[in-house]
Order: sequence, then C-alpha cells, then structure tokens
Amino acid sequence: MEKSRAQGGTVWKNQKQLRSGYTTGSCAAAAAKAAAYMLLSDQVVTQVSLLTPKGITLYLDIEQIEKGPERICCAVQKDSGDDPDITDGIYVFAEVRKTECSSLVLDGGEGVGRVTKKGLQQEIGEAAINRVPRKMILEAVEEQREQFGYSGGLEILISIPEGRKLASRTFNPRLGIEGGISVLGTSGIVEPMSEKALTDTIYLEMKVLKENGHDWCYVVPGNYGSDFLTETLKYDGSLAVKCSNYIGETIDDAVSLGMKGILLIGHVGKLIKLAAGVMNTHSRQADCRMEVLASHAAMAGASAADVKKIMGCITTTEALDFLKERKLLSPVMETVIQRIEYHLKQRAGDSLKIGAVVFSKEDGILGKTKETPELLEQIRREKV
Repeated sequence: MEKSRAQGGTVWKNQKQLRSGYTTGSCAAAAAKAAAYMLLSDQVVTQVSLLTPKGITLYLDIEQIEKGPERICCAVQKDSGDDPDITDGIYVFAEVRKTECSSLVLDGGEGVGRVTKKGLQQEIGEAAINRVPRKMILEAVEEQREQFGYSGGLEILISIPEGRKLASRTFNPRLGIEGGISVLGTSGIVEPMSEKALTDTIYLEMKVLKENGHDWCYVVPGNYGSDFLTETLKYDGSLAVKCSNYIGETIDDAVSLGMKGILLIGHVGKLIKLAAGVMNTHSRQADCRMEVLASHAAMAGASAADVKKIMGCITTTEALDFLKERKLLSPVMETVIQRIEYHLKQRAGDSLKIGAVVFSKEDGILGKTKETPELLEQIRREKV
C-alpha cells in the first residue's frame, strides 16, 4: 500500500507550486498517540489522524511497531514535502510505557539532542524537544489516556536513530545542542523554502550568545565569511552568527536582543549590495553589484567607456580586476565602504555599534569601516 502523504497542501514560491510537508514534532506526536492507543487498547493501528496547531489534519502511517511488556514502540516517517530538508525521510520513534506514577513524563532518547547552553526553550540538560511539539505530544497521549479511562502514569521516549549523524549538518552544535537533532515545529506543517524558519534560526543563534554572556559578536553571511574569519583572520568562530542573506533582519535581531555591537565580515560579492542600502542580499531581491561599482568608479574619475565596461562584467571578481587594471580599486573601495557604513548605521540606530570588513578571496581585505578596530577588540574580550 502506498504511504500516506502530507495533508498540508501546497504553497507558491518563486513562481512554483510546492508541496508542504510535516514537522518532526508532528511525527513525534502522531507516533506517541499511536503507541499510547495500542498500549491502552491492545489493538494494532496502522494510521492515525493528528490535528496540527495550524488547523490542518494529517493522516500519518504508523510503522515499525514493537510490542513488549507494558510498552509499545512505533515510528512515523518524516515527509518534508518539497522543502530541501535534511530530515526528509527519517523515522521518528515514540515508545510509551506504563509507570507507577500518575503523570505523563516526556524525554528524548537516541538521536534527540540535549541542551547545554542557556537561551533555548528548554533548560540545560533537557531533551531538545521544543515547546509546541512537547505540547502536541503530551496532549496526544493524554487524549488516549482519557479515552480509555486510564489513570496511571505513562512515560514517553522520543528517539530519532539518524539524529546523531544528521546533527552536524544542522545549527544545533552552534546552539549548544549536543548528541542529536531537535524535535521542531510551531505549526506542525513544513512550509517549503520558508524564510521565517531561517530568520528564526538566526535570531535563536544570537539569543544563545547573548544569554550566555556575550554582548559583542561577528556576523558572517555564509561559509566564505566563516572561513575567512577563522582561517585567514584567525578569529574565534564560536562568536560568529551566520546570517545568510538576511543582514537587515540580523541587525534588527541584535538591536532587539540588546547586543552592544556586531562586526559583519563578508565577501565583496555579497556585501557590495549594502552600499546601495540593500539589506537582503539574495539575488532574487536585488543585484546591484555592477551598478554600485560603476557609479563609485565614475566618482573616482573613470571614463564613460570604463563605466560601461564595468556594467558589462558578470562577476565582482571580473569588475575588481578591471578596477585594479585602471588603478581605481583603492578609491572605489574607499567610497563603497563609506556607503556601507552609512547604511549599516541607519539600520542599526544609536543603540548598536556596527561595522563591516569586506574581502575577496584573491585580494584579502578590500576595506573596513571606521569602528572595526574597536569592535574587534570588544569581541576578542568576549572570548570564552
């Protein structure tokens, strides 16, 4: 029989219709519901319904059922829809067993991470099962307990056998969650290509730094910035927040969390857009790289022919090579950095010190804002 598919419907992203999926939290709640039902009814169930916080009902297949004395274990396979999620296809297991107490106890087993730092939804030492999934799991099991008039206690253990292996490919190590992945989901539904999921993770990463005593940090868009920070500049990568393309949102997060200062370190191909006030640097939002370089080259004395040549370049590397050839790279980057500094300060306001270091792989540091030395010194003092 073909496995059930998510009932989450579809969404439109980037002019494409994409299929929604369901979260690890929904998988855990459905598996726990099925295990509790089978334990208390002594009947096998192969599919359960689950009403998600979003108001969508899922019908999920129950697999790998194992019966034991006073316990049942079963699994639900995750379906992430069309979202490029590394947890797609993994099995989330729930074991429910009877206990002598009268309450419900929830914990994480194999492959579910453990919290080791402040700033997360759980206390240090607890399983990384977030607030909404935790509520979903407990409510699903309590529903079965009430249905069968069972007043005894039940222990629920959520495990994800592939979780430990997958954890290194998630943000968990940076957040202080060790030994596995998190059981996540606020709506129960995976929305494909969700920007909110990314920006929430950025906020959480900075919140963890703040609540563990750090008021100053680096911000890097991605791996280029991270590698340059640690390998070339030899700075502490544990104090860096990855912001992807969401530079504006990351600045807003820093302000709202009460951070004292951030230093943005990134490749010129991405940070050049800040000189035009573009705070979401994804190419679908804006691509003003050549316009910025061409206009600043014109201010530095470039001829109309040179400006036209820059506008015809495909990559920033090509444009920078041409500027070097024309002896214009230094004056162009000087005014570009001034505009980057202006727009960063406009976004940050007075409560946050902010600066930027712009580099290329070929030329190293191309420019840095005035407050960079002070920010570097403050962040160095934050070193654990």
